[in-house]
Amino acid sequence: MSENLSASRQFKLPKITWRRLFLWSAYTLCALWIFCALLLVALRFIDPPTTAVHLERRFSAFLHGKPYTERYQFVPLGEISPNLQHAVIAAEDERFYQHHGFDWQAIQLAAEEDMDGGKRFRGGSTITQQLVKNIFFGTSRSYIRKAAETTLVPVAELVLGKKRILELYLNVVEWGPGVYGAEAASRYHFKTTARALNREEAAELAAVLPSPIKRKPQRMTHYSGIILEHMAMMGW
Repeated sequence: MSENLSASRQFKLPKITWRRLFLWSAYTLCALWIFCALLLVALRFIDPPTTAVHLERRFSAFLHGKPYTERYQFVPLGEISPNLQHAVIAAEDERFYQHHGFDWQAIQLAAEEDMDGGKRFRGGSTITQQLVKNIFFGTSRSYIRKAAETTLVPVAELVLGKKRILELYLNVVEWGPGVYGAEAASRYHFKTTARALNREEAAELAAVLPSPIKRKPQRMTHYSGIILEHMAMMGW
């Protein structure tokens, strides 16, 4: 009897403490971060078959019992019109080639405009930040997501470089319900290829990006006009 009691004491489950939970959580988060960082390294050479946003939209449609058709075709940056490249940079991240992942001037300006209650031309997020969010985190918002995004952005800048970041972003970003990337967007909205987009079409597509589910390129003439002005000011 005494031997059984001593044996049961020996195999008693370890007590779970807040410290243990914290350590397990920290180890898990570190492992996930390393996994994401390694994926970014892989994306330097491999075109992504899907992203968190793609999966999120598909899952949402399944939950709500709605039909879902995904249009997604990855093309090299050389097959995307310079008009669209310039329009997206002018609309989303005009200092794209000057910053290293974070545009502190744009962040400060966005914060000041929020405090003043003014209408912003664009937010403070860079193309690199948006790419990381699209690939790994989807459209959800949380402090943990933002912290992880912030630490992964420098990794993306380091291992991918500006050309690959722009190529990835233009190919995975959402441009309508189930429409992802420049090639699919060009065919869906304008019945043409990404290579053949003119300046006006490119500006209208760029104008959709802040709210791609609700906005239609053909209805964005005012905003696309502002984008065209910014392109001209930037020498494009």
